Amino acid sequence: MKTLTLLEVGNLGGLVAMIIGIMIIVALVISLFITFFVKSIYESKDGRKFSNSQFWQTMLISLLICGLISGMICGGM
Repeated sequence: MKTLTLLEVGNLGGLVAMIIGIMIIVALVISLFITFFVKSIYESKDGRKFSNSQFWQTMLISLLICGLISGMICGGM
């Protein structure tokens, strides 16, 4: 009997959706840690305040970078 690969089994839309969801959650968590790290560095100098818009911009930029890295890893170069 031939061994079946995952692609030959069929109807794996749920598995693909779970993998994509896990990748998005991991990217969000990594971006959140990076943002809090940047925030702590920014506020440690001269008593500056990290605004809400700066927080979300930093989060978005780090999320885009995580997506770029993820795309290079999963899609190949």
